[in-house]
Amino acid sequence: MKRMLSMLAVVTLSALPVLSMAQTAAPAAAASAATPRIDQHEAKQQARIAQGAASGQLTAKETQHLERQQAKIDQAETQAKADGVVSKKERRHIQHMQQHASGDIKHAKHNKKTATTTQP
Repeated sequence: MKRMLSMLAVVTLSALPVLSMAQTAAPAAAASAATPRIDQHEAKQQARIAQGAASGQLTAKETQHLERQQAKIDQAETQAKADGVVSKKERRHIQHMQQHASGDIKHAKHNKKTATTTQP
């Protein structure tokens, strides 16, 4: 019995550093630089731009403008991730940029301008 208690004490003491590491890692994971929603929104916007360019709904100039806008959003995201944590304020700023870009994509796709195609 005494031997079992001493073994249990050794196992418990050896597990303490692992438990403390897990507890300190949890807050870092909660405030991480992962931005899955932002990345998903970015992918959807890129697809909308590509579809609009392919269908002729977007002119070349509109496509270039929207691509530059997406590059600026990507740059803001990269800058926000630089310190390893994306704060609420940074997340809100990026999401605001994405919402603005989404409106620009909608406007550009549904205005009367279309890509001109020359047929021989």
